Amino acid sequence: MVNQQTSARTEIFAGITTFVTMAYILFVNPMILSGTGMDTNAVFLATCLGAGIVSILMGLIVKAPIALAPGMGLNAYFAVVASSTGGIMPWQTALAAVFISGIIFLILTLTGFRQALVDAVPDGLKHGITVGIGLFIALLGFKLSELIKIQAIPIPPTMESLAKGPTDLMSFEWNLHLADFSHFTGNSGMLAFIGLVITSLMVVRGIKGGILIGILITTIIGIPMGVTDISSLQGAKWFPDFSTNNFFALDLKGILGIGILEAIFVFTFVELFDTFGTMVGTMDRAGILNKPDGRKKLSKAMMVDASGVSIGALLGTSTITAFVESASGIEAGGRRGLTAITVGVLFFLALFIAPIAGIVPSAATAPALIIVGVLMVQNILKIDFHNMLEAIPAFLTIILMPLTQSIANGISAGILFFTLLSVSLGKKVHPIMWVLTILVIVRYIFIGGE
Repeated sequence: MVNQQTSARTEIFAGITTFVTMAYILFVNPMILSGTGMDTNAVFLATCLGAGIVSILMGLIVKAPIALAPGMGLNAYFAVVASSTGGIMPWQTALAAVFISGIIFLILTLTGFRQALVDAVPDGLKHGITVGIGLFIALLGFKLSELIKIQAIPIPPTMESLAKGPTDLMSFEWNLHLADFSHFTGNSGMLAFIGLVITSLMVVRGIKGGILIGILITTIIGIPMGVTDISSLQGAKWFPDFSTNNFFALDLKGILGIGILEAIFVFTFVELFDTFGTMVGTMDRAGILNKPDGRKKLSKAMMVDASGVSIGALLGTSTITAFVESASGIEAGGRRGLTAITVGVLFFLALFIAPIAGIVPSAATAPALIIVGVLMVQNILKIDFHNMLEAIPAFLTIILMPLTQSIANGISAGILFFTLLSVSLGKKVHPIMWVLTILVIVRYIFIGGE
């Protein structure tokens, strides 16, 4: 039985604990989304304001100790589809996709379809999606860290004739030579390696906010190495700079484009399971679900979460979602909405550290992505690989996300193979899974793989 005794002091301390464990998003999110051409300061503002507003709403409306912020995984997917070097749409249009997915979320929640969809998709596939996104994020971290070089290599003619489609393979080259200290200064890969060691030690020792502390220490070490540029701190304005922002920058024109329809589908689909699992897990741990009004509170929490998705898009950031790090505040005694409100207030106060966020190099944030990948891959233990009906769709979901650099491809393959294999075994397939399978087939007929 979870102890329900709490006090304002305990709730505030729990909120601080949660904030410290998830504050790495302040540095990581701007770094990831800047790859789309978005202004780093504008993303930082949107991250602070979005996380602050929606977390406070969760505390006031639901009275639950759950904090929200732009989610890992979906921000990486956002960066891919809206990449300034080969994305399928401008970042303004991608924001529109996120906004629409939030509206869809709201409708699905109000009609109860959201809960039905979560029940329809098998657990193995849900866990596979989480694991695949974890690998996707970790690969992104290695790429940004410059610890590995990723480049295309031509396929030999004999292989090309068999491939019938791809014109190149991916080459991964380890880019760290510890004995070569002649390139120590200005070496981003070396700094990222140091940061990965530091962050790993923090996490292994169970230090609260270990990922955030790792980012800060690595940034400081990068100063004498010449990787961290602190020149911008001279004469910096510590009051929030709202002159560069992405408020209401979403572009709803071209919403009928086939690419954006796919993006909306993925944003909505992935968020459905990610949020549901986080919500149920954290609220159960807080002892909320076993109360008479537990299910009602869960429904309210989903409403706030759905609203947060669109709020974030209006402010200029990728999907805002419940953070699993909320569990750290619950372990510290958080049981009420004051915990989430405290987190929200701290995100507002974080607006005053924008100059510091601006000097954090990608070599300092990349290790955080790798460690987050480790945490997400843990879900592979929940997949029954002895059951091939569960194992094959889950494996395809997991492996195709990093190999094709597409979350959509992984999800599509998992859904398609689960339905086909279930039918071949004479097993009943949930009607909603049939709908999803048809959508996947339509996707491959009219769009193809990415």
